[in-house]
Amino acid sequence: MKYDKNFWLLCFSMFFFMASFNLILPELNGFLTNLGGADHKGLIITLFSISAGISRPFSGKLSDTIGRKRVIYFGILISFIIAFLYPLSYSVGFFLVLRFFHGISSGFSPTGSTALLTDLIPAESRGKAMGIWGTFISLGIGVGQALGSWIFEWQGYNVLFVASSLFTVISLILVVRVKETLAVRQRFNGSQLLIQPIDVFEPSVIPAAMVMMLTAFSSGIIFVITPDISAFLGITNKGFFFGIYVISTIIIRLFTSSLSDKIGRRQTLLIGCTILMISMLLIATANSVNTYILSAVVFGLATGVSSPTLFAWTADLSHVNRRGVGAGTMFIALEIGIILGSVSTLIFYDNSKETVFISFGVGAILALIAAVFLIWQIRTKRSVY
Repeated sequence: MKYDKNFWLLCFSMFFFMASFNLILPELNGFLTNLGGADHKGLIITLFSISAGISRPFSGKLSDTIGRKRVIYFGILISFIIAFLYPLSYSVGFFLVLRFFHGISSGFSPTGSTALLTDLIPAESRGKAMGIWGTFISLGIGVGQALGSWIFEWQGYNVLFVASSLFTVISLILVVRVKETLAVRQRFNGSQLLIQPIDVFEPSVIPAAMVMMLTAFSSGIIFVITPDISAFLGITNKGFFFGIYVISTIIIRLFTSSLSDKIGRRQTLLIGCTILMISMLLIATANSVNTYILSAVVFGLATGVSSPTLFAWTADLSHVNRRGVGAGTMFIALEIGIILGSVSTLIFYDNSKETVFISFGVGAILALIAAVFLIWQIRTKRSVY
């Protein structure tokens, strides 16, 4: 199937949006340490994810009422403003407040973009399309983190934060040219911000959300600890892990982009969860650069298989007139998983190499639980979805 310009513009817009806030992530541990907040590293991800999760019900509902693109615009605007404010952080408290508000951007733009993308693609090729979409997201994460450390080493924090803002501008320019897909749009009014329970979760997508939450736990751990592991191993680029991982995930998607369209979403996810368990154990025991590289490659394989399949499964399960809420539910599950994973580092990780094993061991256990849930789903549910 050939995809139109709206599809590609949206993909490239999401790449730059994801790159914008991942650009700064590898260096935030050091930035917070310089402010005297070394013991609060876990909050860098946790606060961001909490606000993203809180904003998902609002962005999902608004995406289904006022339009997909308006929700995307709002998220990009927030990201642009916050990136410019980071250099003004002279206290741990102010920095953590900015991290909280920065998360709102992630709660809005990806939700609106995913709902818009779901409108654009037919069900029969959804797995392949979501594979391409997921590749651009992974590229944004990986390229952003790898490039961010290079920019920091070259020019320092201020230029790094400015670069983050510029990436959001590029994202905005691209998405402006995308056609709005919501046929009937309402004018914004305050009553649309009154959230009911049905606006928070789309019940039909709960199975996909469960797997998303359990597997995203590992990502929360990785975001917090891998910059430190790089330092333990003498690697100066703190985004090293993500640079390797993104190459791996792109390569695997070239060969498996339509796998879930052929064998089923749950079967494909079972493969991804098994690989994720292996990657967690490899990271936990990485005592050399070569082992660390291997662990990043395997994590990339797991993400390359699972991520697009979860997007496709969510789209399959969402009702046509509630795709925004369905996407929001999936992202809420993502944020909950990342929050739990990052918070777990506050419990199990004490900034030492010795406690890395425990943290990633917990991630492996959660991936195992996801695999068991999928086996139960395969055995008890007849639908391919």
